[in-house]
Amino acid sequence: MTESDLELPDGRRLHVYDTGAGGSGALPVFWHHGTPNVGLPPRPLFPASARLGVRWVSYDRPGYGGSTPLDGRGIASAAADVARIADALGIDRFAVMGHSGGASHALACAAVLPERVLGVVEVSGLAPFDAEGLDWFAGMAASCRASLTAAAAGREAKERYEAEALYDPEMFTPADHAALAGDWSWFEEVVEPAVAAGPGGLVDDDLAYVHAWGCDPGSVTAPVLVLHGGQDRIVPSTHGEWLANRCPRSELRLRPDDGHLSVLTDATAALEWLVRHAER
Repeated sequence: MTESDLELPDGRRLHVYDTGAGGSGALPVFWHHGTPNVGLPPRPLFPASARLGVRWVSYDRPGYGGSTPLDGRGIASAAADVARIADALGIDRFAVMGHSGGASHALACAAVLPERVLGVVEVSGLAPFDAEGLDWFAGMAASCRASLTAAAAGREAKERYEAEALYDPEMFTPADHAALAGDWSWFEEVVEPAVAAGPGGLVDDDLAYVHAWGCDPGSVTAPVLVLHGGQDRIVPSTHGEWLANRCPRSELRLRPDDGHLSVLTDATAALEWLVRHAER
């Protein structure tokens, strides 16, 4: 894997990760990371991606790791950054995959760049804050509800909340904790550097989640797999169900015994689905 910095016309910098060309038939897949993470592509999926011919491309969202913050960024703003990275790497069309908050950004890319996105895997993702008919906070762990409620009150309220917030292990299910003790202990590699310089990226993410996306997931024309855990306490499965009902070419894979992280134990099968369904 190579890492590089892409300088943008507006003076910002994006820190980019690329596992390489992978041959002429490789499928480029942009990985969209969760909150708070840096953008390292998902190492637990590397054996499957080598077998399937997947080339991972990813980046630190603005405000994380080596990427410059972007004031007022929204969910849909990710599409412009992804397009610039793809252009710089000579990639015309690509698939997208994201987990948690990254899943929302992946879907937004598909909505804004329909001519370039070949397929989507959306794992444990949030629905838009203004989702019609969805009780957005229902089923969230108390700490998650409090965090996002603070974001909805504005930047100052969110920053005050983060200054006093403590880690809440109860937001994860026993299955999540088991996943974190196994292959998905990989999250330690992406969480620690994401928060090392402070909560700025996390604050920007959460502010974006509680504002309009700037695009409609119902406009996504690419095939979409929505993968969600039925016991998810961070992003309740009603969000995944709502998205699957809105995306016209979606398939919902609801795993009733999984939580927010343990659902990733099915990520290899989801990646296989993406390779099969990407419209190249």
